[in-house]
Amino acid sequence: MSESGAHILIFPYPAQGHMIPLLDFTRQLATAGLTITILVTPKNLPLLNPLLSKHPSINTLVLPFPPHPAIPSGVENTVDLPAGGFRSMLCALGELKNPILNWFESHPSPPVAIISDMFLGWTHHLAVELGIRRYVFCPSGALAVSVIFSLWCDIPKRQKSVDENEMITFSKIPNCPIYPWWQLSPIYRSYVEGDPVSEFIKDGFRADVASYGIVINTFSGLEGVYLNYLSKELGHERVWSIGPLLPPDDVGPVERGGPSEVSSSVIFSWLDTCQDHTVVYVCFGSQAVLTNKQMEELTLGLEKSGVKFILCVKGKTKGHVDDEDYGDIPSGFEDRVTGRGLVIKGWAPQVLILRHKAIGAFLTHCGWNSILEGILAGVPMLAWPMGADQFANATLLVDELKVAIRVCEGDETVLESNDLVKFLGEVTSEKWIGKRDIAKNLSKAAYDAIGKEGSSFMNLDAFLWHVSELGLDV
Repeated sequence: MSESGAHILIFPYPAQGHMIPLLDFTRQLATAGLTITILVTPKNLPLLNPLLSKHPSINTLVLPFPPHPAIPSGVENTVDLPAGGFRSMLCALGELKNPILNWFESHPSPPVAIISDMFLGWTHHLAVELGIRRYVFCPSGALAVSVIFSLWCDIPKRQKSVDENEMITFSKIPNCPIYPWWQLSPIYRSYVEGDPVSEFIKDGFRADVASYGIVINTFSGLEGVYLNYLSKELGHERVWSIGPLLPPDDVGPVERGGPSEVSSSVIFSWLDTCQDHTVVYVCFGSQAVLTNKQMEELTLGLEKSGVKFILCVKGKTKGHVDDEDYGDIPSGFEDRVTGRGLVIKGWAPQVLILRHKAIGAFLTHCGWNSILEGILAGVPMLAWPMGADQFANATLLVDELKVAIRVCEGDETVLESNDLVKFLGEVTSEKWIGKRDIAKNLSKAAYDAIGKEGSSFMNLDAFLWHVSELGLDV
């Protein structure tokens, strides 16, 4: 517990996969007695309601969202943007630097540190200007962060500029991960030397490396070798693995992420009728919108396989609103699978679904939050990485941990229905029982890490003492 009540500014990146774990971490900081201010733009303020209702002492700093020509008016969260909107969002948020400086200068007791998302690297320069420390919050795993930092610090290039399949090897990183060019971060692949936007983004990631410390939502039993590598590369021990971050027990599934057209009571009443380990949960996160062709083959495969399933789908975003090739469920599919499958449009209570004993497999896009939730639940996975850090996450799941099988790769690749039927058939095979055993062992390791005297528990305690001392220095 903190005795200093040190004042900390929390600045999340406005994407659900980034905000949710940082807000879970913020809850732990507030519980420990730190003074917290959270910076958001107006449209993101409602996402704080579950946290603020339990911790009314937390303050908010609500600043107008800076307009950007590539972001539709009224959009302030990436959930409403296609994946290509990330570059624009990064640049738009950089315009908040001066308003934040003005707030600091007028505050009677301003924060002694900033904890901000890894996509907000420019806040390191802000902290230096203010004479305080900035800590990076990484919602991605340590392997993925290692790859991201390596990209922006080393700037690897293709030997043949037309070959999207040219392999890029990260020889300094343990196990020497290797990926074809097209699987690297699209933000990195769009880098053009000398372009102001590209240079701003590069500088932001290099500023992450230069920041005072890093907090990562992972645990040493999962990624110890990569945590050690990061500490070595950064040249200091201020790398705190404090995950897996869990939602508080008193926050409901709707409060955590948003509304769904299917109530939790309907979902769990249906799951209660299913035998143990017989249901496949299919979800591609809060960002990905499947093409109609992908959706057609996916639903056809589920239908032909005969397995019980829950399919969570995201509809068109504002960025897809005029595109007829995205987000449509084939006509009649839901009627044909009535009783054998549930289709959830919008947010799903994923944590609770995965914990249900009926779930036997998780077909996932390999977003880091989804991976941790699957591991905590002890559910083996079918990996379909689509972009961003997901290919690195799939490397960890499939090639190193052996808790998943790779079924498809790429956000535009179509997983043929017959191939999906084959993969779903493995879920009931002897091979899958072995993966279930691995998943159970990983689940135990995860809970051990966050339990009393566990590695993440101790790291969190060390971080709290570290930050508390900042408050004693002012």
